[in-house]
Amino acid sequence: MEPIKVLLVDDHKIMRDGLQSLLEQADDITVMAQAASGQEAIKLARDLRPELITMDLTMPKMSGIEATRRIIAEQPEARVLALSMVMEQGCVMECLKAGAKGYLVKDCAADELLQAVRTVYNGGSYLCSQATTLVVHGMQNGQEPEPPPCLTEREQEVLQLLANGLNTKEIASRLEVSTKTVESQRAAVMKKLGLYSIAELTKYALQQGLTDLTLPNKSL
Repeated sequence: MEPIKVLLVDDHKIMRDGLQSLLEQADDITVMAQAASGQEAIKLARDLRPELITMDLTMPKMSGIEATRRIIAEQPEARVLALSMVMEQGCVMECLKAGAKGYLVKDCAADELLQAVRTVYNGGSYLCSQATTLVVHGMQNGQEPEPPPCLTEREQEVLQLLANGLNTKEIASRLEVSTKTVESQRAAVMKKLGLYSIAELTKYALQQGLTDLTLPNKSL
């Protein structure tokens, strides 16, 4: 029997290498490639047609939710298993709505990760206990996430940097643009989202998997 061919997506190399080492201890799983960004994940998924994709959600420029949405749009049969430290109801539900077949917290046990990979590969769905609780709670309360406004990749990046604690000058330096450009993009993001403070932007970014508040600020 051929092993399950997996594409690993995470912007941290140490995480990708650790996942690869763990997964390949199993005889029925092999890692065919790694991707460090959402854009790279889309390209590799298109070129390699992996049988399963493990998807980090908090990545610069393009979130794992958006990458999942685009991959599923091109390949409806693709199997995506989200791996994240974010455990927010809106993020979990939006990730599943984007087409992911599973949601797993990154600090799960190795055995649970292997079980999730096999379950999703075999056509099932897998939610860790925390994600299951959030989804059930949302359904019981009739909560349905609103479709996210269409932000450009640069606007998503500005939002992510703001949510991670960078000020306008620091963002301008990071993106190599003027402070006026950043101010204009921030205003556009706020207008599209109907939000009016950094706290509101941070909460939205967390719900959409664009940032992870368990990480130190400015750690992108």
